[in-house]
Amino acid sequence: MKHSGLHLAVLAGAIVMLAGVTIVQGTWSERWKKISREEVERAAVLLEERFPQTFGDWRSEQELPGDPKELKAAGAVGHISRLYRNDKSKARVSAFVVCALPYDASAHTPDRCYPGAGFEIGESEHRVSVELDQGRVAEVFTGTFVKSDQTLRIFWTYGIPGETADAPLDWVAPQIARIALAGEPSVYKLYAIADQTRIGPTQSMVECENFIAQLVPAFDAALQPGDPAGPAPLPAAGEEEPPATDSAAAD
Repeated sequence: MKHSGLHLAVLAGAIVMLAGVTIVQGTWSERWKKISREEVERAAVLLEERFPQTFGDWRSEQELPGDPKELKAAGAVGHISRLYRNDKSKARVSAFVVCALPYDASAHTPDRCYPGAGFEIGESEHRVSVELDQGRVAEVFTGTFVKSDQTLRIFWTYGIPGETADAPLDWVAPQIARIALAGEPSVYKLYAIADQTRIGPTQSMVECENFIAQLVPAFDAALQPGDPAGPAPLPAAGEEEPPATDSAAAD
């Protein structure tokens, strides 16, 4: 009888798991109903119009090109690709942000797409917490990717709507993003990329954490009603190449 009860419990668990996967897959594929694009299109406009040029010690230095084919493959409804420089440390960090439906935003992570672009995984991804203002925390993944003589330090996280319309975004790093983000009307996927070859592993961690800690509150403020404006960006970089975002970041 004990074995029979155990078998029934295992069978019930399997049925529940199968039902959950079916529901998620049905939602992703729009089998049950069409997903509204209105919210993600609105969020994309806000991203491209209001993503801050200047925040904290960081200042926009250069717009970086995006590959249309890669952006299409990523399902990007809107995107930002930009190089920033820290006024104090002079470090440079590239921001790559995509606004997309949750399925598209979570479809590929750096550990999948960077190796496809010729990079090898250096430091395996792991989750870290970045302290924000007002006691908030952003959960992010980080890892390194190596190609030839270049090592990139990458932080990535997902911004999803808060509990109320005027609440700041929640920045999360779920282990299984496709399931955790299911049902969200829109998702921002943020990459912060530093050239670790130039500044070393310890400093690359410090700079990326500082970048996200100062960027997130500024972006939250920019998304509030109104039309915030920041100082004009600095001229394009001259002598130094920006950290490579690579087309893989669009996936």
